[in-house]
Amino acid sequence: MQPVRLTPDDDMQAIHRLLSTAFAYMEDRIDPPSSLRRMTPSTFAEEARRKELWALLDPAPVACMVLTPRPGHLYLGKLAVAEGQRGRGIARLMLAHADARARALGLPALVLQTRVELTENHAAFTRLGFAETARTAHAGYDRPTSVTFTRTVAQPEPAP
Repeated sequence: MQPVRLTPDDDMQAIHRLLSTAFAYMEDRIDPPSSLRRMTPSTFAEEARRKELWALLDPAPVACMVLTPRPGHLYLGKLAVAEGQRGRGIARLMLAHADARARALGLPALVLQTRVELTENHAAFTRLGFAETARTAHAGYDRPTSVTFTRTVAQPEPAP
């Protein structure tokens, strides 16, 4: 299985459902609440139009991520793997695809953010080759609320 790039015409209800279910565990743990609360299937159609929305389908989405090219890096947002699919290397597969997209776009790094409270995410991203590079606060907060992680994108060896 390989991730496929979704278009605004694809089933965004299924993407919204995957993300809502996958992110539900953090509801009572993070402050401020996740931006996912404000997102709808229409929001994801717009994400597919303006950014790159990728999903792994089997045949329904079992994983997804949003990739956004930014100066100097590819930002990876809303990475989710369905609960019943975890532990099978799907996150690694999605990240390998994000690496390939970054290389294709000439970007040297992947960057993502997770919430300060989600220490299990910090450990998982560290195991996946990311390093903490910053802590930031959401508007109105006087303490860090997010942790930024960065991973260098492996560049192909030059041809002899």
